[in-house]
Amino acid sequence: MPPQSGPLKVTDELERRIRKPVDLLRCVITAIEIIVLAVAAVAASATTTGIETDIVGASKRLPHALLVLAPPLAFFALLVIPVALAARELTRRRFRRLAEALATGLLAAAVAAVANAALRHAVAARLYDAIIMSRPNAGHASALDPYLAGLVAYTTIIGLSGRPGWRNSLWLAIGVYGLVHLAAADTTGLSFLITLLVGRAIGLGVRYAAGSTSLRPGAAEIAAALTAVDAQVTEIDRIWPAPKTPKSPKTPGSSSTPASAGSRRYAATTSDGARLDVTVYDRDQQAAGAVYRLYRSLLLRGQVSRGAPMSTDRTVERRALLSYAAEDAGAPTPRLRAVVRVGPEATVLAYEHHDGTTLAARNPGCTDAELRSIWDAVNLLHAHRVTHRSLTADRILLTDDGGVMLLDPGDGDVAASDLQIRLDLAQLIAELALVVGPQRSADLALEKAGADELVAVVPLLQRVALARPTRAALRRRRDVLPAVRKQLLAAVPGSEVTPARLERIRFRSLITLVATIAAVYLLAGELARVSLGNVLRAADWHWSAIALALSALTYVAAAVSLSGFVADRLPFFRTLLAQLAGSFITLVTPAAVGGATLNIRYLQRRKIPAPVATASVGVSQVVAFVLHILLLVVFVALAGAVAKQPFSPPDWSYFVLIGLVVVAGVVLALPAGRRLLRARVAPAVGQVLPRLLQVAQQPRKLAEGVGGALLLSFAYIGCLAACVQAFHGKVAIASIAVVYLTGSALGSIIPTPGGLGAVETALTAGLVAAGLHGTEAASAVLLFRLLTFWLPVPFGWAALSFLERNGAL
Repeated sequence: MPPQSGPLKVTDELERRIRKPVDLLRCVITAIEIIVLAVAAVAASATTTGIETDIVGASKRLPHALLVLAPPLAFFALLVIPVALAARELTRRRFRRLAEALATGLLAAAVAAVANAALRHAVAARLYDAIIMSRPNAGHASALDPYLAGLVAYTTIIGLSGRPGWRNSLWLAIGVYGLVHLAAADTTGLSFLITLLVGRAIGLGVRYAAGSTSLRPGAAEIAAALTAVDAQVTEIDRIWPAPKTPKSPKTPGSSSTPASAGSRRYAATTSDGARLDVTVYDRDQQAAGAVYRLYRSLLLRGQVSRGAPMSTDRTVERRALLSYAAEDAGAPTPRLRAVVRVGPEATVLAYEHHDGTTLAARNPGCTDAELRSIWDAVNLLHAHRVTHRSLTADRILLTDDGGVMLLDPGDGDVAASDLQIRLDLAQLIAELALVVGPQRSADLALEKAGADELVAVVPLLQRVALARPTRAALRRRRDVLPAVRKQLLAAVPGSEVTPARLERIRFRSLITLVATIAAVYLLAGELARVSLGNVLRAADWHWSAIALALSALTYVAAAVSLSGFVADRLPFFRTLLAQLAGSFITLVTPAAVGGATLNIRYLQRRKIPAPVATASVGVSQVVAFVLHILLLVVFVALAGAVAKQPFSPPDWSYFVLIGLVVVAGVVLALPAGRRLLRARVAPAVGQVLPRLLQVAQQPRKLAEGVGGALLLSFAYIGCLAACVQAFHGKVAIASIAVVYLTGSALGSIIPTPGGLGAVETALTAGLVAAGLHGTEAASAVLLFRLLTFWLPVPFGWAALSFLERNGAL
């Protein structure tokens, strides 16, 4: 094509406001800091009090003149600085930013005031006392300073970065303000710090949600920067991410750079007719995905996780290095034509454009020759110790001239180790298995890598080691990875390879650790409210023994119920241990979630297919729910018939019911809510209904499952009744049944570990409404929770450990 010149043709549309991931990251970190300070205040009150005493003592040793002059100067500065900032915004005609800052400041002040009111309630008394380091006659103190929180949120929205004079003046005034109040004992160090963090968290959260004014360079500026270092750019067009539809072919004018790379993409044409794929890395998008990358780096061993730089400069440098390394290796990757900075806010990478179709779009029309070319390209990279590490179907381009291009190798490694190369091969094998099937993928791997090399690759064929899009696809197609592993194992020597340990810490180990900490903390909290020793001494040991036996019976009933809804025969002892292990898992999961997940895992380890295991557990939960509702209706009718005084639930239960009805109404009224409901319910119904019909055709199994579920409910009701009798309470069994069934339902709905808080409150209020004295009701509920929730925990941990050691979980 002959050279062309003329005016620049631009097709672009810049976003007026953008959300900065760094704002969200800072907001999350600030929220974590608030939680850490609150926990430290409660758990280490003696230490924080000592630090507070030292700070106050040091402040009182300051010169008297300074203590006299500092307060009015600090108050004046804290009043003048926001006014001066507002005037500055008005002169620069930033009316929207000023309005957002004022609204955010008022919001932060209101949140601080509401938090002060909430902390004065008895439920939060321990935290309130820890924050204000409560002393006699100090109960009137506010935990947070609304004005200070509002000021910090206000200045966070306006933004003081790049303005050191304003920033230093503000923090100097805040520091003096805090020091003065500490010296006067009007506040505490914890209160002061938490107030600042609350204001900052709200400011950052609002700034992320509302977005910030975009300072990104436009297409004309990008074209000018490229022209200065390369050929003249005559046309540049913005390319928007295409919707994720299968088999969307790549058109000649589209970019061959994956949509996941960079903040923006452009297609450019130079004066000599060459076409460029331009990727822009905007500074406002640095730290994007940082939380996820941090999670992966903590979860996985060093060379398995693919760390990425936080700043855009380091990201561009790494991608440029990988592009040059791939080009030097002779691998077919788009050549990097230019790396150029566009102002202070963006850096641009320009690659040569290649027409073609991605592997994802060609599926299933790929020939064996094309697949061999892909393997040859990857082997060429590996021969020079360079890896790609993101070999997904949308990053493999089949060009129109019959060649192959590996797009965007920027996530890879230079001077790669053997492990990193094998991880790259595992990614390629898994991705090709998704595209062309496990059989063809395994055959190609054996042809190109050989059985000896695959002996070391097969142990790495684990979902956790693969690229994020590949993991998402394998979650939908769970049969692919086991199938390709089976095909490879049939050809490698030994025919059996143990999966490699790629995680630093197993998820189940982490759950065990968190559960242990949660158990100790929550048990300490409950024992702090009621004296366990007094409760046990006051309880009638005969009835306590009966309650303990009934509590143990619940696990037998749960095992019988689960066995009834599974077609295969389950060993009773191990099934019983699985139900007991669920008592430990519920320490860190909602009551209705942890046990179901554990049961599904247990059934899968019994060689029951995942869909059948999920359906069986789903059927057991559906039947238990229906029986729960039926029993509640029956016992409500019986309670009303036998009670001398009509049994009425506590007032708060009506508000809970109204709230649930309102939430359900809103979800059903909104189209998005109905779509979400259909997406969640339809697959479950599709799995549960056929299994329910199968169980209905087996009367013995149906009787076993339904009988176990009924026995479970009656055992819990009997246990609560025995606990009431242990304190000489006189409540009809029908009323106790209503109280238990209602409290259990609330505990399943409210997402707290094991229903903690919700169950105790509901049971105590219900027993009081049924005529039991408040102290007796609290003691009976504490004994009930001790026998059914806390006492099984160590046995549940032992059962969980036993099942894990024996491969049953």
